[in-house]
Amino acid sequence: MPQPSRRISGIIPSGKDGWEVHFAAWQRRQAGEDILMLSAGDHDFDTPEETVDACIRHLREGRHHYTPLPGFPRLRQAMAAISTRCTGVETSEAEVIATPGGQLALFAALQGVLDPGDHGIVVAPYYATYPGTFRAAGARFTEVEARPEHGFQPDLDAIAAAVEPDTRIILINSPNNPTGAVYSRDSLEGLAEICRRHDLWLVSDEVYWSLTGTAKHLSPRALPGMAERTLVVNSMSKSHGMTGWRIGWLTGPADHIRLMISLNLVTTYGLADFVSRAAIDALEGDFGLAKIATTYDSRRRAFLNAIAAFPELVVRGSQGGIYAMLDITAATPDCEAFAWQLLEKEKIAVMPGASFGDAARGHIRVSLCQTEDRLADAARRIGAMVTGRQTD
Repeated sequence: MPQPSRRISGIIPSGKDGWEVHFAAWQRRQAGEDILMLSAGDHDFDTPEETVDACIRHLREGRHHYTPLPGFPRLRQAMAAISTRCTGVETSEAEVIATPGGQLALFAALQGVLDPGDHGIVVAPYYATYPGTFRAAGARFTEVEARPEHGFQPDLDAIAAAVEPDTRIILINSPNNPTGAVYSRDSLEGLAEICRRHDLWLVSDEVYWSLTGTAKHLSPRALPGMAERTLVVNSMSKSHGMTGWRIGWLTGPADHIRLMISLNLVTTYGLADFVSRAAIDALEGDFGLAKIATTYDSRRRAFLNAIAAFPELVVRGSQGGIYAMLDITAATPDCEAFAWQLLEKEKIAVMPGASFGDAARGHIRVSLCQTEDRLADAARRIGAMVTGRQTD
């Protein structure tokens, strides 16, 4: 048969991707084993009832038709209002385009600023799809590791040194998946200065903006000279409990967003009508927003309080988002081997830190998508494995 394109063949390179532990645990759980899944970042609760009821109502009212390519005007207005809250910059409907989930917003952002052969910089540890999204754009990228001993804050000197003549963007994620680090004002101001100096785009993935615990979320879009060169990726998946609904958006300069509509023409051709209208209701009504934020703040504190009983376990980042990052080198530097052992001995699935870049080697990522009691119990069992202590 004819050969596939080099573009799609190269999106995901062959070899291990670090998710083997998760998939093995998932298969065993499907087969009936009692596996505690702390490897994936999907809520253990359903979408808020108000959102579900709104969707059913719109579906029964016959909202089954095509929608405008950038999203309904009212949907974009509601997204703009959330963007104003998220970024601290007054945002208009013209500065927002609706997409099927945050991943499509990220895909659109990179397609919109990178030509084949261009270069970008990715701050690692990073969300797992970032490398493939660069490859889908035909672009090169350099990973610049944020060091664990610095709380996974970006290494500004290393980022500045990584800039090449054809560098077009820097891609960041704060609050960060997988580390839970919330980038500081100093880090973001340093990144902004690099972008202004080299005339770069900054793509800022802020899907966890509402889940910061006691930390304060700052969007680089709010810094001087950055609104014109920042593209913010956002989503309702985490903030509004709507992972499977696939509703996201991209915020940026109005002239650039206007061009992005052409990409929707040849990719998504708009969103589902009844889902869009339910999303409007959820955004305008703040359905689930405060409760979900409070839930994860409580879960994070419960897990970290239980971990505190084991001083051999060092917590890195873990300020926001829905994950905690634990240094388990007191037991072994091989985080993948530790994750497999944890699955076999304790029936707990976590992600090896190395799945997200070299800086996270020696760590495990723990999803907080379980109840406080189960998380506290998992913390005790993980701590016992690291220290060799016995648990009741």
